[in-house]
Amino acid sequence: MSTTIDHVGLNVSDYEKAKRFYIAALKPLNVTVLQDYGTVIGMGDKFPYLWISEGNSGHVHLAFRAETRAMVDAFYAAAIKAGGKDNGKPGLRKEYHEHYYGAFVHDPDGHNIEAVCHEPQ
Repeated sequence: MSTTIDHVGLNVSDYEKAKRFYIAALKPLNVTVLQDYGTVIGMGDKFPYLWISEGNSGHVHLAFRAETRAMVDAFYAAAIKAGGKDNGKPGLRKEYHEHYYGAFVHDPDGHNIEAVCHEPQ
């Protein structure tokens, strides 16, 4: 497996308006709401890969899928060394699912960049 984009998160200025837009616009592509937390929706076909939430419009969350947890650790170390700012050290995020192992950094423009491994250790 090669590294791919796992999911993208968009902050929007008007959540309800954006929610209606994305539901309607993506319906022809068979992209629907798979998870709804009231103020955040996860959309996709089989896996929620597009997340819409209210916040600072223009802010992007971009997550790359890693094959191993060691790759997540290496991403975090390299990103911090390259000038990224810590936004969540590598570790399990069981609130997402049992094996969700991720690390988060802010890039120079403040975007939230993540590496995530969904596989058990």
